[in-house]
Amino acid sequence: MNAPAGRFDAVVFDLGGVLIDWNPRYLYRQLFAGDEAAMERFLAEVCTQDWNERQDAGRGWDEAIAGLSARHPQHAPLIEAYRARWEEMLGGPLQDSVAVLGELRGRGVPLYALTNWSQETFPIALRRFDFLDWFGGIVVSGRERLCKPDPAIFRLLLARFALAAERTVYIDDAPRNVEAARRLGMHAIAFRDAARLRAALCDAGLLRVRGEEGA
Repeated sequence: MNAPAGRFDAVVFDLGGVLIDWNPRYLYRQLFAGDEAAMERFLAEVCTQDWNERQDAGRGWDEAIAGLSARHPQHAPLIEAYRARWEEMLGGPLQDSVAVLGELRGRGVPLYALTNWSQETFPIALRRFDFLDWFGGIVVSGRERLCKPDPAIFRLLLARFALAAERTVYIDDAPRNVEAARRLGMHAIAFRDAARLRAALCDAGLLRVRGEEGA
Protein backbone atom coordinates (compact mmCIF):
# COMPACT_ATOMS: atom_id res chain seq x y z
CA MET A 1 0.00 0.00 0.00
CA ASN A 2 1.34 3.44 -0.88
CA ALA A 3 1.76 6.09 1.78
CA PRO A 4 -1.16 8.52 1.96
CA ALA A 5 -0.67 11.76 0.05
CA GLY A 6 -0.76 14.87 2.19
CA ARG A 7 1.34 17.26 4.22
CA PHE A 8 3.73 14.66 5.62
CA ASP A 9 6.09 12.10 4.15
CA ALA A 10 7.34 10.24 7.23
CA VAL A 11 6.85 9.66 10.96
CA VAL A 12 9.70 9.45 13.46
CA PHE A 13 9.17 7.81 16.85
CA ASP A 14 11.03 8.11 20.11
CA LEU A 15 11.20 4.63 21.68
CA GLY A 16 11.42 4.66 25.48
CA GLY A 17 8.18 5.93 27.01
CA VAL A 18 6.39 5.87 23.66
CA LEU A 19 6.72 2.33 22.31
CA ILE A 20 8.82 0.61 25.01
CA ASP A 21 8.26 0.64 28.75
CA TRP A 22 11.66 1.10 30.46
CA ASN A 23 12.08 1.96 34.13
CA PRO A 24 14.99 1.14 36.49
CA ARG A 25 12.46 0.70 39.28
CA TYR A 26 11.39 -2.63 37.80
CA LEU A 27 14.80 -3.96 38.80
CA TYR A 28 15.55 -1.94 41.92
CA ARG A 29 12.27 -2.71 43.67
CA GLN A 30 13.56 -6.27 43.79
CA LEU A 31 17.01 -5.26 44.97
CA PHE A 32 15.65 -2.97 47.70
CA ALA A 33 13.05 -5.55 48.79
CA GLY A 34 10.22 -3.08 48.38
CA ASP A 35 11.83 -0.24 50.36
CA GLU A 36 10.59 2.53 48.06
CA ALA A 37 12.23 5.38 49.98
CA ALA A 38 15.68 3.75 49.90
CA MET A 39 15.29 2.89 46.22
CA GLU A 40 14.27 6.42 45.28
CA ARG A 41 17.18 7.86 47.27
CA PHE A 42 19.61 5.54 45.45
CA LEU A 43 18.23 6.51 42.02
CA ALA A 44 18.28 10.21 42.92
CA GLU A 45 21.77 10.26 44.44
CA VAL A 46 23.79 7.38 42.95
CA CYS A 47 22.52 5.87 39.67
CA THR A 48 20.94 9.14 38.59
CA GLN A 49 19.22 10.06 35.36
CA ASP A 50 22.17 12.31 34.45
CA TRP A 51 24.61 9.44 35.02
CA ASN A 52 22.57 7.12 32.79
CA GLU A 53 22.32 9.78 30.09
CA ARG A 54 26.11 9.80 29.83
CA GLN A 55 25.86 6.22 28.56
CA ASP A 56 23.15 7.35 26.13
CA ALA A 57 25.70 9.90 24.89
CA GLY A 58 28.28 7.21 24.19
CA ARG A 59 30.20 6.61 27.42
CA GLY A 60 31.03 2.93 27.85
CA TRP A 61 29.43 0.96 30.65
CA ASP A 62 32.73 -0.33 32.03
CA GLU A 63 33.91 3.24 32.58
CA ALA A 64 30.56 4.29 34.01
CA ILE A 65 30.34 1.43 36.52
CA ALA A 66 33.97 1.72 37.61
CA GLY A 67 33.81 5.47 38.14
CA LEU A 68 30.57 5.43 40.09
CA SER A 69 31.60 2.43 42.20
CA ALA A 70 34.80 4.22 43.18
CA ARG A 71 32.75 7.16 44.47
CA HIS A 72 30.14 4.96 46.18
CA PRO A 73 31.94 1.72 47.14
CA GLN A 74 29.22 0.80 49.62
CA HIS A 75 26.78 0.57 46.68
CA ALA A 76 29.10 -1.23 44.24
CA PRO A 77 26.91 -4.36 43.82
CA LEU A 78 23.81 -2.24 43.23
CA ILE A 79 25.67 -0.09 40.70
CA GLU A 80 26.95 -3.16 38.85
CA ALA A 81 23.40 -4.51 38.67
CA TYR A 82 22.38 -1.49 36.58
CA ARG A 83 24.36 -2.98 33.71
CA ALA A 84 24.41 -6.69 34.54
CA ARG A 85 20.63 -6.86 35.01
CA TRP A 86 19.67 -4.03 32.67
CA GLU A 87 17.17 -6.16 30.76
CA GLU A 88 15.05 -6.46 33.92
CA MET A 89 14.34 -2.72 33.59
CA LEU A 90 12.42 -3.41 30.37
CA GLY A 91 8.74 -3.70 31.15
CA GLY A 92 7.76 -4.68 27.63
CA PRO A 93 6.14 -3.02 24.63
CA LEU A 94 3.48 -0.34 25.10
CA GLN A 95 0.97 -2.33 23.11
CA ASP A 96 -1.54 0.41 22.32
CA SER A 97 1.23 2.60 20.89
CA VAL A 98 2.68 -0.32 18.93
CA ALA A 99 -0.80 -0.82 17.47
CA VAL A 100 -0.74 2.80 16.22
CA LEU A 101 2.70 2.17 14.75
CA GLY A 102 1.25 -0.89 13.02
CA GLU A 103 -1.57 1.17 11.54
CA LEU A 104 0.91 3.62 10.06
CA ARG A 105 2.92 0.72 8.69
CA GLY A 106 -0.22 -0.78 7.17
CA ARG A 107 -0.88 2.49 5.35
CA GLY A 108 2.63 2.51 3.92
CA VAL A 109 3.88 5.49 5.89
CA PRO A 110 7.71 5.55 6.03
CA LEU A 111 8.75 5.04 9.66
CA TYR A 112 11.95 5.98 11.49
CA ALA A 113 13.09 6.16 15.10
CA LEU A 114 15.33 8.52 17.06
CA THR A 115 16.26 7.33 20.53
CA ASN A 116 18.49 8.26 23.43
CA TRP A 117 19.90 4.82 24.20
CA SER A 118 23.27 3.25 25.01
CA GLN A 119 24.82 1.52 22.02
CA GLU A 120 25.77 -1.36 24.33
CA THR A 121 22.24 -2.10 25.53
CA PHE A 122 20.29 -1.28 22.38
CA PRO A 123 21.00 -4.71 20.82
CA ILE A 124 19.00 -6.22 23.71
CA ALA A 125 15.96 -4.22 22.61
CA LEU A 126 16.50 -5.24 18.98
CA ARG A 127 16.44 -8.90 19.96
CA ARG A 128 13.41 -8.51 22.19
CA PHE A 129 11.06 -6.29 20.17
CA ASP A 130 10.23 -7.47 16.66
CA PHE A 131 8.45 -4.23 15.79
CA LEU A 132 11.79 -2.41 15.72
CA ASP A 133 12.28 -4.13 12.35
CA TRP A 134 9.40 -2.05 11.00
CA PHE A 135 11.53 1.09 10.92
CA GLY A 136 13.33 2.14 7.78
CA GLY A 137 16.15 3.36 10.01
CA ILE A 138 16.93 4.04 13.67
CA VAL A 139 19.29 6.71 14.98
CA VAL A 140 20.71 5.63 18.36
CA SER A 141 22.32 8.39 20.42
CA GLY A 142 25.02 6.17 21.89
CA ARG A 143 26.29 5.27 18.43
CA GLU A 144 26.36 8.89 17.32
CA ARG A 145 27.68 10.30 20.62
CA LEU A 146 24.92 12.88 20.44
CA CYS A 147 21.78 13.06 22.59
CA LYS A 148 18.41 14.70 22.25
CA PRO A 149 17.58 17.55 22.64
CA ASP A 150 20.81 18.56 20.86
CA PRO A 151 19.61 19.84 17.47
CA ALA A 152 22.62 18.15 15.86
CA ILE A 153 21.11 14.68 16.30
CA PHE A 154 17.82 15.81 14.72
CA ARG A 155 19.75 17.27 11.79
CA LEU A 156 21.68 14.01 11.47
CA LEU A 157 18.39 12.07 11.32
CA LEU A 158 16.96 14.34 8.64
CA ALA A 159 20.12 14.23 6.54
CA ARG A 160 20.70 10.48 6.87
CA PHE A 161 17.21 9.58 5.66
CA ALA A 162 16.73 12.53 3.28
CA LEU A 163 13.76 13.87 5.24
CA ALA A 164 12.40 17.40 4.96
CA ALA A 165 11.75 18.76 8.46
CA GLU A 166 8.46 20.42 7.54
CA ARG A 167 7.16 17.16 6.04
CA THR A 168 8.20 14.96 8.98
CA VAL A 169 6.15 14.12 12.07
CA TYR A 170 8.13 13.55 15.27
CA ILE A 171 6.69 11.86 18.39
CA ASP A 172 8.33 12.02 21.85
CA ASP A 173 7.23 11.95 25.49
CA ALA A 174 9.93 14.41 26.68
CA PRO A 175 8.85 18.07 26.33
CA ARG A 176 12.42 19.28 25.75
CA ASN A 177 12.77 16.93 22.76
CA VAL A 178 9.41 17.93 21.34
CA GLU A 179 10.40 21.58 21.55
CA ALA A 180 13.79 20.90 19.93
CA ALA A 181 12.09 19.17 16.99
CA ARG A 182 9.61 22.03 16.61
CA ARG A 183 12.40 24.59 16.52
CA LEU A 184 13.85 22.74 13.54
CA GLY A 185 10.53 22.88 11.71
CA MET A 186 9.30 19.34 12.34
CA HIS A 187 5.67 18.65 13.18
CA ALA A 188 6.26 17.46 16.74
CA ILE A 189 3.65 15.63 18.81
CA ALA A 190 3.97 15.41 22.60
CA PHE A 191 3.14 11.82 23.48
CA ARG A 192 0.78 11.28 26.44
CA ASP A 193 -1.11 8.14 25.51
CA ALA A 194 -1.91 6.09 22.43
CA ALA A 195 -5.46 7.40 22.03
CA ARG A 196 -4.33 11.02 21.87
CA LEU A 197 -1.44 10.08 19.61
CA ARG A 198 -3.80 8.40 17.19
CA ALA A 199 -6.08 11.44 17.21
CA ALA A 200 -3.13 13.72 16.44
CA LEU A 201 -2.09 11.48 13.55
CA CYS A 202 -5.65 11.58 12.22
CA ASP A 203 -5.52 15.38 12.39
CA ALA A 204 -2.26 15.22 10.43
CA GLY A 205 -3.97 13.16 7.73
CA LEU A 206 -1.84 10.07 8.33
CA LEU A 207 -4.56 7.86 9.87
CA ARG A 208 -8.31 7.75 9.46
CA VAL A 209 -10.85 8.42 12.17
CA ARG A 210 -12.46 5.24 13.52
CA GLY A 211 -15.44 4.34 11.36
CA GLU A 212 -14.00 6.05 8.29
CA GLU A 213 -11.39 3.37 7.49
CA GLY A 214 -13.48 1.97 4.68
CA ALA A 215 -14.41 5.34 3.26
